[in-house]
Amino acid sequence: HTPLTRIIVAGRVLAVGPLGLVSYTPDRSQVTSAPGLSPRPKVLVMTGVSHRICCCPFPVEFLFCDLASMMSIRDFVQKFKMKKIPLHVLVNNAGVMMVPQRKTRDGFEEHFGLNYLGHFLLTNLLLDTLRESGSPGHSARVVTVSSATHYVAELNMDDLQSSACYSAHAAYAQSKLALVLFTYHLQWLLAAEGSHVTANVVDPGVVHTDLYQHVFWGTRLVMKLFSWLLFKTPDEGAWTSIYAAVTPELEGVGGRYLYNEKETKSLHVTYNQKLQQQLWSKSCDMTGVLDVTL
Repeated sequence: HTPLTRIIVAGRVLAVGPLGLVSYTPDRSQVTSAPGLSPRPKVLVMTGVSHRICCCPFPVEFLFCDLASMMSIRDFVQKFKMKKIPLHVLVNNAGVMMVPQRKTRDGFEEHFGLNYLGHFLLTNLLLDTLRESGSPGHSARVVTVSSATHYVAELNMDDLQSSACYSAHAAYAQSKLALVLFTYHLQWLLAAEGSHVTANVVDPGVVHTDLYQHVFWGTRLVMKLFSWLLFKTPDEGAWTSIYAAVTPELEGVGGRYLYNEKETKSLHVTYNQKLQQQLWSKSCDMTGVLDVTL
């Protein structure tokens, strides 16, 4: 398997090679790695805050992008394409969880706008670069991070903004359900056109990160007391994303839902192709992306 050399990661935990890991926090950047497929991969991290990195054995570049702003996403993509470099892996891993009801700069409910629409737009704007970078036997990959909460979600096509009756948990779960539907339809489109790009979706498990800062205080107390027993560490939570990004076992394989580095079934409605198409078309309208399926 040819080493992967160009990776974009949107989010907090970054995968580089089957045994390599990059992670960072808002207050202190920390980079660690172990031997992987490529001795010197190039990693570009999308982030909404400034970071500094030291003691890193491979190049890591931070480039600002606010996934809650379509203007910021388009600006990021423009700057990336000006570099005229390939892109072998895109990891969609940014997000918010159970935040109070509020809107993005573009007027979308924040869970749906940032967790889902932001990644939808980013992926579509980078598809041409991914297509150019993939080749027979060495497909480019899109890895999108969802959550087990999608199993209890409902997708209300008439109220994707959760405006009628807002529930932070329901809004978060819906955004994660939308990501699964998006991934499956994206894979269908990529396979239909015969491009050397695959799309898979992963469930990292219950990971102890600051995403839980908005949950009920009692839940936070339980997390603090029993996190060692109930939760994965951020490093452990990254492994399925790492697996999806680089394992030779998934060469040319897409449309899979992965948990603990194994394929498993997602919620039954995610396989509804009509629902996938409806969400895709509506997402195109919301983001200004050309709907190639029409």
